[in-house]
Amino acid sequence: MADKATAPGRARRADATRNAQLLLAAAKDLFDEYGPEVALDEVARRAGVGNATLYRHFPTRGDLLVAVYADEVTALCEQGVTLLHKPSAAQALFTWLDSFVVHVATKRALALAATESSDERRTELFDHWHESMRSTAEGLLVRAQDAGGVRTDVTVADVLALTSAAAIVGTSTHHARQLLRILHHGFVGA
Repeated sequence: MADKATAPGRARRADATRNAQLLLAAAKDLFDEYGPEVALDEVARRAGVGNATLYRHFPTRGDLLVAVYADEVTALCEQGVTLLHKPSAAQALFTWLDSFVVHVATKRALALAATESSDERRTELFDHWHESMRSTAEGLLVRAQDAGGVRTDVTVADVLALTSAAAIVGTSTHHARQLLRILHHGFVGA
């Protein structure tokens, strides 16, 4: 995320970049531990910076939430790109779906908090994030289907809907992953 104080076309100072990274890492850890409503003062304290530095990089709680969740989606999609090069196409798909089910089970509150507003930001951000994840899943699914590792009548919409459902109805992350393992057999079976 660009520093709000940096002029367009001007490079960010190394310490400003480091501070932004420290803030994002601290926020991610605290959101994982306590949820998205954690005090912003605590984020600054954990990052080892002052409140002014926090607000210079992330003027609102929403800006910080969006930056953290965007990083989560980016990491998930980057994992998918890496998995496209693994020898077993079906295993690559299910490794990514395992990460996706954990993502949905553990990051749902963050995703919702990051997009709560009265403007159209929620729709635009959700559309962007969902398209990124759908595109990643589709690449992995098509590769697995082409290799004969997954049924050809299964669509990316089917896979993501069922995996998301497992994440949402699972009583824990472990249970959501167990539900995914059961779905795995349905995706591969005839």
